[in-house]
Amino acid sequence: MKDKKASKKTVLKWIGNVLLAQLILINISAAFHAYKFTHYYDDDKTRDQPPSQGKPLLRTWRLMTGKKLAKSFIQYYPITPYDTILLTMANGKKLEAWYLKADSAKGTVILFHGLGSNKGNVLGEALEFNSFGYNTMLIDIRAHGNSGGIVNSIGYNESEEVKLAYDHVSKKGEKNIVLWGMSLGAVIITKAIWQYDLKPQKIILEMPFDRLQDHIRARARISGFPGEPFGFFVTFWTGLEQGYWGYGHKTSRYVKNINCPVLLQWGSNDEYVMKEETKKIFASINSSKKKLEIYDGAGHGPLVAGNQLQWDKAVTEFLNDN
Repeated sequence: MKDKKASKKTVLKWIGNVLLAQLILINISAAFHAYKFTHYYDDDKTRDQPPSQGKPLLRTWRLMTGKKLAKSFIQYYPITPYDTILLTMANGKKLEAWYLKADSAKGTVILFHGLGSNKGNVLGEALEFNSFGYNTMLIDIRAHGNSGGIVNSIGYNESEEVKLAYDHVSKKGEKNIVLWGMSLGAVIITKAIWQYDLKPQKIILEMPFDRLQDHIRARARISGFPGEPFGFFVTFWTGLEQGYWGYGHKTSRYVKNINCPVLLQWGSNDEYVMKEETKKIFASINSSKKKLEIYDGAGHGPLVAGNQLQWDKAVTEFLNDN
């Protein structure tokens, strides 16, 4: 009888040790991935990383720790005259922006790109706004394009970019300020309004994720990982490494402070942002003037690119609605 009890204890101890070892390995892997998710490097070695296919050790290592990300490279520049503006963050690093003027401008639209992108990639939207009669200001958020830094907190600290751009345009005497953001750019707009109590006249949000955990789960799913527990652990480590509570980083929380008119746009085939997230964000927006525009068949990319007629109609009606 004693031998059976001892054997049972040994088995339970062994199972406990295995589970503990797995938990430790999961957390080590999550900490690596959180670090890689938030750091962008501007060097040829990172840009020219060899593919991991066919190399078991490299594939295993990248599966365990994630892949280093290269800082986005600007490929597209305005074909019309523009001014280059530098804004200074609290840490002393510079943000680069482009300012494109419109004739007899009705106001100014400030544009914020998505994660891993840069201001050159939202020129299509900027030129549309110019054609509608608005000045446009396009920002490279930190660690992207020509802006300084290598660390991005996935939307928590980048609200500073929105405030700096908003203050710059406001100090020029602009009264009609519209904020437009895609994906992460939309998230940081909501965070800035919640944090700094900014008062833009209107806001256009395209495909923002709701929770940080939702975004990381989606990245895992698209990369071939199970969404959980990957999303849970990487969210924890991302927040810990960047100095905030990752589970509290929620767009549906931030939009509760929005009181101005809002146009929320989303594509029905978005592989990163689910319909449930979009509906939750829309329901949480505090403004009485809000509209949800859904683009049938569109994915997680520039909505104007494949749906220009719908985009132009939705945006112009929104901008002209008093």
